[in-house]
Amino acid sequence: MSSLPPALAVGALYDSFLQNALKQFFSRATFGAEPILSASSDGRLAIEPSDDPGALTVRWFGSRYTLRVPEGQPFTAHETRFARAIGSVLAARYRAILNPKYLVERGELFRGAIEDRYVGTFLDDSSYGASQGQPRADRIASAIEVMRVAALSSYENRPISTGVLLLGTHEDPVSPHPTRPPGSHHYTQALTGVKSFFRLVDGLRTLFVVGSDGMLLDIVDVQDWAYRASGGGPLSAPCPAAYEAHARATLQDGHVCLVLSPSHEIKVFAEGAQVLAYRHASWTLLDLQSKYDMWAAAVGNDALASRLFLSALDLADAREGALFVVLRDPSTSVDQLVSLPDRIDIGLTDVGNLQAPPTRRDLLYLLTGRTVTELEPTVLAALASIDGAMVTDRAGNLVAVGAILRHPYTTPVADDAIIEGARSTAAMTASRFGPVLKVSEDGGITFFDAGKVWDI
Repeated sequence: MSSLPPALAVGALYDSFLQNALKQFFSRATFGAEPILSASSDGRLAIEPSDDPGALTVRWFGSRYTLRVPEGQPFTAHETRFARAIGSVLAARYRAILNPKYLVERGELFRGAIEDRYVGTFLDDSSYGASQGQPRADRIASAIEVMRVAALSSYENRPISTGVLLLGTHEDPVSPHPTRPPGSHHYTQALTGVKSFFRLVDGLRTLFVVGSDGMLLDIVDVQDWAYRASGGGPLSAPCPAAYEAHARATLQDGHVCLVLSPSHEIKVFAEGAQVLAYRHASWTLLDLQSKYDMWAAAVGNDALASRLFLSALDLADAREGALFVVLRDPSTSVDQLVSLPDRIDIGLTDVGNLQAPPTRRDLLYLLTGRTVTELEPTVLAALASIDGAMVTDRAGNLVAVGAILRHPYTTPVADDAIIEGARSTAAMTASRFGPVLKVSEDGGITFFDAGKVWDI
């Protein structure tokens, strides 16, 4: 009985790894094989955009595949880059298995969760074979391991939050202190054995600073460090208010910031934005700017779109649920969606007896005639966190706050249909009348517009 040559057997295995990884990280896409042989049958991998912006071409081991997303939602630059990162890691592992010398040099490739290697390579896409020594992608993955250990640990029965700024430069560009303190250590999982390690920084206000060689350099106040390094310029994408300084710290020189939040979410900041999040046991590529652009185009009012999107990010970070509805044509839709007692865009005398005991509706009279864009962010967040939906028109005028939306079924429901939660059902129904942002208490955000458009 003949057996497959080792290279061919390993190649088939890694080809399946590639397909599974692409399907995992690009769940909105379909993955299909094409009956066209590729010239790259020697283990070289290529993942390239095609003439169709909604398709990526994958060539490996003599086969060609196409990764395709729905029409109107093309691959973003970050998605293409992450797909290539997956391919780069798997191709490097394939080479290492068949090349003992390379395996010795790149032993870190096989340590820890492979998904963390994808993240590290996405953040630093220099080739694994381009230089000697440990690639920066591996050092980033090692720092993520520290976050994972912290997420499973506690200090005096309290959950841990922590963070680190991984410099893209060998030295700290703003620190007045010695760049190599005596007794410096690498920032690795070994430090987690020191009991006080997790008390030195909290990830929100303070961070460890690590040089590009992986050496622990300093502890800094993130607000102060970010301002001195990058000033107060604009960020490259919307960001939760609590983490604007973390994003700003990464605007220059290839710095990367990792934070384990109090909710045990690992947040990754690079290039002036939060780019990835690890929650519910999986990595999510956020692509906040691209998703915001789609939301803003649907809303048609930049000021309103920005205020609602940023509020949604803050609420998601705080693990508070909310529902934002922007009606395209209130004159024809508001009566179908909002009950009269929930409306604040009409006078109190139109809805009941002023001598009756006050209700929640009466408490909201202060909002009559107000717009979302004139409310302070903290006030907007408080109103949005009230059970029910915040409903506005496209000019930002408040129509309802804390409204229980009408959402009768318009079509029969099959016996085996998946019934969504109340907030999701309300969001899907309301999206018939305009764009909707649903914020879940588990930290997710979903955009609906006559159906689901994207998730964060």
